Amino acid sequence: MIALDEGADVPATADQYAGLCFMGGPMSVNDPLPWIDPVCALIRDAVSKNIPVIGHCLGGQLISKALGGSVTRNPVKEIGWGQAFSEIDATARHWLGAFAGASSTVFQWHGETFSLPEGATRLLANGYCANQMFALGPHLAMQCHVEMTPEMIATWSSQWSDEAAAVAAQPSVQQPAEMLEGIANGLPGMRQLSEQLYSVWIRGLAGWKA
Repeated sequence: MIALDEGADVPATADQYAGLCFMGGPMSVNDPLPWIDPVCALIRDAVSKNIPVIGHCLGGQLISKALGGSVTRNPVKEIGWGQAFSEIDATARHWLGAFAGASSTVFQWHGETFSLPEGATRLLANGYCANQMFALGPHLAMQCHVEMTPEMIATWSSQWSDEAAAVAAQPSVQQPAEMLEGIANGLPGMRQLSEQLYSVWIRGLAGWKA
C-alpha cells in the first residue's frame, strides 16, 4: 500500500506491479494536490502497458481524469445505501455476470461524478448519478463503493456525520442510523457483487492462475 495522503512517493512507472488499485478519499481530483498529476501519469503508464487498474470512488475519478474524462459536481450528493442499475450489453455481462441487467445494492459517499473516457463502457447507473461504474478493457472504475465493511461504514458515519446532516433533505442521502441499520440487508448482496467484479479484474493480472 502506498499512502499518498501521508506523503509517499508516486512510482514513476507501473512496471513492477501486476495491477494497480486506487481507493477513495475526501479530496477532489480537481484539488491542487501534488500527487494528482503523478498518479494520473502512473495510470496512463499502466493502461499503455495493459496492466489492469481498478478504482473506487476517488480512485475511479482518478482513472477517468487520467484517461481524458472530466470530474464535475454531481447534481446531488449520494450518501448511504442505494441501488445501481446494470446495462445488459456484452461488456456488462462479462464484468457483472448474473448481476447484468439487474439492480444491485451499493454504498455511496460522493458529491462529484466522472465522465466516461473515450472507449469506456458504462456498467452501472442510477437516477442520481448517471455514471456509477465503467470498464475499459481490463480496467474498472467505480463511483460507488462495493468494498465497504461494517467497520468502515461505522467509522465514516461517525467521522462525517456533519456532511450527511447538511444535505439531509436530499432523497439520495441517508443519516448514520439508517446507514448502520442497512448493513444487515445491504452488505451480503454487495459482497456478492464485489466478489464478481474482483474475480473478473484479477484474471487480467500478469501471472494469474485459476
